[in-house]
This record gives sequence, structure tokens and C-alpha cells, in this order.
Amino acid sequence: MLEVLRRVIQEVNGARNLDAALSTMVRRIRKAMQTDVCSFYLYDKELESLVLMETIGLRTQAVGRVVLPLGEGLVGLVAKRSEPLNLEDAQTHPQFRYFEATGEERYSSFLGVPIIHQRLMLGVLVVQQAEKRRYDDEDEAFLVTMAAQLAGVLAHALATGNLLRPALAGGQAMFKGVAASPGMAMGEAVVITPPSDLNSVPDLIPSDQDYEVERLKEAIGKTRSEIRAAAERLASRISAQELALFDVYQQMLGEAALADEVEKRIREGQWAPGALADVVRRHVQYLERVDDNYLRERAADIRDLGRRVLAHLQEDTPSTPETYPDNAILVGDEISVAMLGEVPREKLKGLVSVRGSSTSHVAIVARAMGIPTVLGMVDLPLPRLGGAPVVLDGHRGRLFVRPAPELKARYESLIAEEIALSELLEHEQDLPSATPDGHAMPLMVNTGLAVDATALLKSRIGGVGLYRTEVPFMITERFPGEKEQTKLYRDQLEGFAPLPVVMRTLDIGGDKDLPYFPIEEANPFLGWRGMRVTLDHPEVLMVQLRAMLKASIDLDNLYVLFPMITNVEEVDEALRLLDRAILELGEEGITVVRPKVGVMIEVPATIYQMDALAKRVDFFSVGSNDLTQYLLAVDRNNPRVSSLYDALHPALLGALLELATDATRLNKPISLCGELAGDPAGALLLMAMGFTSLSMNAPSLPKVRAAIRRVPLSDAQQLLKEVMELDTPAQVHTHLEGCMDEWQLSHLMPPRD
Repeated sequence: MLEVLRRVIQEVNGARNLDAALSTMVRRIRKAMQTDVCSFYLYDKELESLVLMETIGLRTQAVGRVVLPLGEGLVGLVAKRSEPLNLEDAQTHPQFRYFEATGEERYSSFLGVPIIHQRLMLGVLVVQQAEKRRYDDEDEAFLVTMAAQLAGVLAHALATGNLLRPALAGGQAMFKGVAASPGMAMGEAVVITPPSDLNSVPDLIPSDQDYEVERLKEAIGKTRSEIRAAAERLASRISAQELALFDVYQQMLGEAALADEVEKRIREGQWAPGALADVVRRHVQYLERVDDNYLRERAADIRDLGRRVLAHLQEDTPSTPETYPDNAILVGDEISVAMLGEVPREKLKGLVSVRGSSTSHVAIVARAMGIPTVLGMVDLPLPRLGGAPVVLDGHRGRLFVRPAPELKARYESLIAEEIALSELLEHEQDLPSATPDGHAMPLMVNTGLAVDATALLKSRIGGVGLYRTEVPFMITERFPGEKEQTKLYRDQLEGFAPLPVVMRTLDIGGDKDLPYFPIEEANPFLGWRGMRVTLDHPEVLMVQLRAMLKASIDLDNLYVLFPMITNVEEVDEALRLLDRAILELGEEGITVVRPKVGVMIEVPATIYQMDALAKRVDFFSVGSNDLTQYLLAVDRNNPRVSSLYDALHPALLGALLELATDATRLNKPISLCGELAGDPAGALLLMAMGFTSLSMNAPSLPKVRAAIRRVPLSDAQQLLKEVMELDTPAQVHTHLEGCMDEWQLSHLMPPRD
């Protein structure tokens, strides 16, 4: 039976389309189980009914005509219970229902199994036989396995439009991905297709190699000009650091990189398009095999550049529209930073991509520009989206295609409310962040990725709670030197002086790797990252610490933060290196003040080492994003499990309360710099727990400040007490929503389902 199962799965996966796959499956199952009938029923969620979609053994005219409400008939019962039903004499079962169109009154035996994909009911697979037969355990196991195999194929087909639910053809569809940049937008889908297909370039032998080389150089030159023009269009909208991403593109196009390798292939006897396609494919295949998020994003960059150069070699133009609608939602398999620069900013309302994660280049720039973005939308039916009206929800990672009038009206209202709220809250942004009963709750800002309007922010914040120093490392082709780093850090410290600036030492690994320092691991989030990397490479950490110390001279607002701490020995070693850097600078005649030092609490083990850590450091900073990920064992960039990632999970709230209580007992400041700090209700809970400051992305400041200024500390503490008695994340969310409604602050919360 295992061999039969293997062959059936191979045939199904190799079918030219879903209809062929279904037809193959029912026929092969009937033959393998030596039974009379095999049928597939598709579940329609909107109608809560099952529709006969494919059969061998029943009358073919019944296909598409037989509809069973959920729970009705034996098939409806299987779907309702979400469990197999095995009957020797089906007609004696009280749920049996006769359909004249199918001719199934002739069949006695019945075995039905549900088809379920990620907890969603998709359909039912059924076998039947004329004579009475009790299908044995092996038969049932075989059919359950086939249903599980069909589930993935079916889910993909439904999502991509290769199989339309009969009652929903042309209707509203919803797709899920990874929320990469918050906000909501409505508009028209503009599908961006790759400028040229690298996989369909024929092999030709050049008659003139010098001419091919010249063509290549000309094509690269034109591509350089395109990239430069895109960078110029974005120059006033994004920061210098994000603009430097375009320099990475230019470096890839440099003669010492791409051109030399392609020219070598031409000299070996390939024409320019074929040589280019071979080189690009080889680089992309290598990078895509690496278990490393950052390098996989670089594969997308290389593929995009290759297509652009190929377009010029083929005397073609990139497949982008000549004009854009006023409310363009850019949609594509891969959207690069260069593509983003081709769309007039006033017309660009949102971004959606099949590939990519929240750490990709385009996500970084989208957040900087304030463009709602959803990436990793793996089941998007790109060919059927062009020109379609869409609603993009960047808060929850959703795209609604051809939205129903009610949903469209709801989002129109939500977007209008968001704009009005932003204008309203702007008037109180220079007021103190303090509760009505006088409790001060300092709000800090995270910098390093977003556009940082220093002059505007200074009067509104208590300082920088997290400066991500890895960004300059990520957008260059080598480790930046001490002088380069000193200048960057000095600009940051001077810009926010005299406010404190917490600078986190290099935090690479996990989802942040460097192109010139690859980390290849099966499980990067549990591997070599943060302090584990820099302590193994003290030469890198020493340069960074020296640069920070030199940048802080006469400012004295530097705070140093060590990330990814697992045990106190790591802190001891890091402090020894800091003291050595101070000593070295002193020997060079440079006197610096030893900064305050803190550790990030993001590895669960540190929760139980607070006393030992407090003897060594001046403050604590909780990285709630990673702490949530580690406590719940959930990769938040994985669309399959991202719904399990919840910063309001009772286990996480319990851990945070314990941390804040310990920090208070140890008389140490404790801040939180994850997404929970930027959630108004979450911020109230953290304030009640005893966190001494909250650090967030700049766009979150207005709503959090508004919540704090309207809720007394005593009320927040009562809310915390009530929440800590709840058992599930859903209960926590419901209770918080209820309280925010009661306090007339629901407008500060993200839109609800």
C-alpha cells in the first residue's frame, strides 16, 4: 500500500492542473482500494455547504449539482465532525440522505474522511461499495493519508484561483501574509512582472565576442542609470542609510563583480544574454539554498538586477506601467527597492509581495516611507489581480481582493478615522507623557531603520531607547572602520543630546546577516547571533566599542546595550572588553567616561538570572519580540504559524511582570523596546507592571502618549490585575478591548475583525 501511495502522490503532484489532479486521485484511489466509487466534495465556507466536484462511480451529471449543507447527510456529518466515518451499511444510518442524481442508492459501504488544511475545512474524500464491506484500518489510514496530501494541493489551488468555489466566482477573496509595515490602504492592484525571464534565454554562440562584451557593458550602464534615477526619486523621502541600499545595487553592477564574471563566460563562447543568465542563476541558486534570511533577500536583489540588464540586452523595457493609477497598490512576485522608486510617491498607497520578509530591503524602505506593506503572501494569484480593486491591511497582514461593499465601506471609515486621529493627536505630542494621577512614563524611540526626524522628535521623547548599530553593517560590502562608525555614532549622540541614547552592540544572526559575513545554520534563531558572534570576534566588538566611546566625548549621553545574553559569563567578558577599550583610548591620550551598561532580556534563561546580572550592569532592556518568539517557539516571519505569535500571551505577560518586579526589587531601571511598547493597551499594562520607560518606533508615539495621558496609573494597575487572571490570549485581547471601549480609547487600537 505504501508503494501505491507513493505513486498516487507523484501523479497528483505532476498533474498539469488541479482538475487533472482531482481526476487522477479519485481514479487511483478507487483502483488501489478495489472499491466501486471515489468522490471529492468541496466545502464552501460562505454557504456552509459541500459541493460534489469530482467522482468516479457516481453519475457524472451530479458534479456541481449536488450540494449538501454542513451536517446534512453522511458527507455533511464527516465535515461537521472533522473526523472519518466508516459504515458497513450506510443506508441504515440516521444521517443517510438519498440523492437521485448520483445513483448512490446502489451502494452500501461508506468511508468518508475530512480534508483539512491548517485547521480549515476544505472538503471530504469518500469511497463507497455496492456490497456490504467494512473498510479495515489499513483502508482508512490510506484514505486519511490521501486526504492530507490533497489538502495542501487544494489549499494552494483555491488561493491562487486555479479552482474557484462555485458560489464565489468573481467574488471577494482574502489572502494572508506577514505584516511588514503597518497601516491600511485601498486602491487598484498594479501587478509588476519581471522585466525579462532569465530561465528562457536560448544558448547561442557569438560571432563577435568583442561586440557581445560591448553590449553587456552598455546594458549594465543603462541599468546603472535606472538605479541612479530611482535613488534620486527617493532621496528626499528616505534616510541616508536606507538610500545606501541603492549603493549596494551599484556595487553589484561594478566591473569587479557581475561584469567580469559574465565577460569571462562570453570569452568562453557564450553570447551576452546567455552568459548573464547563467551567472545570475548560479548566484541566485547558491544564495537561495543558504539557510539565512538576509542572504536570501540578496538573491532577490541579484535576480532583479539580472532581469534589468537582460531587458536591455534584449532591447526590451522593464514590464512596468507607463502610468500608474492615483491609488496604486503595487503587487508582485518580488518587489525590489528599485521597483519601488519607479512609482510616483503620491500615487503609491501600498505594497504586496509573494516573496520577502519583514527584514527585507523593501520592508526597511517601506517602513521608512510609511507605506502599508504585506510580504510573504505565498498563495497570491498574480495573473488574475491586475486592475482589481483591493484593500490592504498592513496591521494584520491581509489583502482583500474585490472587496464586498460592506467591507469596502468599513475600511474607508477606518482609514478616514486613522487620518483624523493622526491630525488630532499631533496637537498634544509636545505635552508630557504622564498619567492624570501624575505618574511619569518616559517614552523613548527606536532608531536605525526608520527616517529619524531628530529635530521634531527631541521635544517629544525621553531619549533613544534602542539604536540598532547593525544597519550600517548591513548596507555595506565590508565591516565599517572605526572612523566611519565614530562619525555615525557621533551624529546620533549629538543629534539627541543631552537625551540618553542606548546603543546596542552589533546584533547579527537570526534574521539579520551580513553579505560579507555569512552565517549558515539549520536554525539561525537558536544559533550564532548577537553577543555570541561578537564575543567570538572581539576584533569586531573592540572597534565598535572604541568608536562608541570616542563618539561620546563631551556628550556623556551614551548607554551601551549588549544583546542576546544567555549567561553572566558573557556579560563579564563583554565588560572586560569595554574596560580594555577605555584603557587603550587612555593610552592614546583620549579620555572617555565609562558609559552606563545594560543587557537585553530576550533569552528566557535571563529571566531567572536577574540578581546575578544586576551585580554587573546598570539597567535592563527587554526585547519583547525575541522573548515572545522564544517563549512561544514561534517564528513570526513564518506565515504558517505567525498567528500563534502573540505578545499578549498570558505566559509572556507573566514573564514580563516577573522581570519588572525583579528590577524594582533590585533598584535597576528596566525598559521594553519591542512591538508591545508601541501598542496603547500593551503600554498601559507595562506601565502598571513597573517598567521605567518604553521604547518604540516613532509612528507609535502619538497613540501611546494619548493612552497614558488619559488613564490613571491606578486604573492601569487594576486592569493588569484583571488581565493576569485570564487563561488565553483571546481572553486578554477581549478584556483589553472592553476596557479601552469603556475608557473611550478604542480609536487608539488597531482595527478589529
